[in-house]
Amino acid sequence: MAETSSLSATQQVIQDNLDYTLFSWSKQKGIAPIAVKHAEGVYLYDYDGNRYLDFSSGLINVNIGHGNQRVTQAVMQQMQEVSYVTPGCVTQARGELGKKLAAISPGNLNKTLFTTGGAEAIENAIKLARLYTGRSKIIARYRAFHGASYGAMTAGGDPRKLPHDAQQVPNIVHVEDPYCYRCPWGKEITSCSRECVSHIERVIEFEGPENVAAILMEGESGSSGCIKYPPDYLQKVRALCDKYNILLIADEVMSGFGRTGKWFACDVHGIVPDMIATAKGITAGYLPLGALIVSDTIASYFDDKVLWLGLTYSAHPVCCAAAVEVLQIYEDEQLIENAAVMGAYIEQQVALLQQQHPSIGDFRNTGLLGCIELVKNRATKAPMARFNAPASEMTVMNKVAARLKQLGMYAFVRWNYVFIAPPLCITKAQVDEGLAIISEAIRIADDAYEN
Repeated sequence: MAETSSLSATQQVIQDNLDYTLFSWSKQKGIAPIAVKHAEGVYLYDYDGNRYLDFSSGLINVNIGHGNQRVTQAVMQQMQEVSYVTPGCVTQARGELGKKLAAISPGNLNKTLFTTGGAEAIENAIKLARLYTGRSKIIARYRAFHGASYGAMTAGGDPRKLPHDAQQVPNIVHVEDPYCYRCPWGKEITSCSRECVSHIERVIEFEGPENVAAILMEGESGSSGCIKYPPDYLQKVRALCDKYNILLIADEVMSGFGRTGKWFACDVHGIVPDMIATAKGITAGYLPLGALIVSDTIASYFDDKVLWLGLTYSAHPVCCAAAVEVLQIYEDEQLIENAAVMGAYIEQQVALLQQQHPSIGDFRNTGLLGCIELVKNRATKAPMARFNAPASEMTVMNKVAARLKQLGMYAFVRWNYVFIAPPLCITKAQVDEGLAIISEAIRIADDAYEN
């Protein structure tokens, strides 16, 4: 461990973290984290006074922006009253939050089981689907991420699960994605026959409809590259579920709470799922909380049957109090409306960037959940770094990421993707600031473009 006597305050903070804590999804040597001292709005500040524009809302969860003291006050007040009760007890905050979620959720999704985060919401959605239907199989997409616990990780197709491959849970069946930019069937969206949907129906038939409990779909694709659904895709999947009496679970962990310009991405697509698993934006990341919102039909099934689900910190009163305040902030500050307006503005501006930067192959966006895909050649669509690329193929993208940080941006860069998902409170001037930084960094990818 490092000698600490001569370290600056910033270096000391970083060194203590490197010496005594572990970092997610990373080698533990050779990393250079930002030492965040405080944050406000769309900006992070380190101990040396440097400012970083947070263009990924943390992990696409700090939807209301950083440092909103209304949440601080709500949390303090709740802790002064009671900090914890068992899930068998109730609090005012729990009831208020459940009532508000029922009001904003689509259809008859009126009852909520509170969890500690998104992965736990997905885990309990899978368990509940099996309990309710008596069936075992769950159908999910390859290019999706549902969380890092064993069940949620298995349900996703993200390659971060591969080192744990031997421990995947059984009865998860994967299907291809409606990745129109790289269609698995070589089709164009304007003339295809939605092979991406008929593919799912064939899988249902192969697996036996009587064995399939649920289809799990992200409300809107996130960390896999914001893969844009065809406009009728989820509606057709909903129809398949109805045809075969299969439940539809919407993973709105990332896409919920205004991120897409609506309360939920389900609203964008005009569907009503049987369950919504969500987290992140429910407290805007201020405290850990997740939620599994279910239909009255499912909830009533357990009126006289035991609901075999539970967590020590389910409906934690302090987290619920934070969520109640955050949901009110969305409305008071008109953040969901702003997400839609700023999203449209970003789409216009990135279209202009595409004219300047040949390496921008595609931009996919809904509200403030967007992703630039960088390519070596637009005609061949050869990616700047392929899906699950090893470190040896990440040279260009690592340089892009480093340049973004150097220019004062905190952004989510993965494979050949640069994500654009700022807090919902962002202004047009701040969008311009961020896109100017991205434009400068992408010049590195342009230099690697192959004509």
